[in-house]
Amino acid sequence: MVSVWESLTVDARDPARLARWWAEALGYQVVTEQPGAVEIRQSADRLPGIVFVPLSGDKQGKSRLRLDLRPADQEAEVERLVDMGARHVDVGRGEVDWTVLADPEGNEFRVLRQRG
Repeated sequence: MVSVWESLTVDARDPARLARWWAEALGYQVVTEQPGAVEIRQSADRLPGIVFVPLSGDKQGKSRLRLDLRPADQEAEVERLVDMGARHVDVGRGEVDWTVLADPEGNEFRVLRQRG
């Protein structure tokens, strides 16, 4: 017996706004929008989804989960995401092959270099 990965849930101060931001960033679409949850997927019939739900309190400390993105052109993608409202985050790692950004609500994610 195995499990199927259904979704990843993200707490958000403004679930609809953050879902739309990530949908644009990933080329996904909103497939469900209800007062308590907004889900995005690559397509309506493709799993997994990312579900954005209302935050029950302020974020405390470092996130224990993050998304890693691997675009064809790292520099262009970082520029595009920053233009969309992401911000650079210095996590004190020194010289690395990725860029750490935060989405509009401060959730950190990495933009990796293209595979060589």
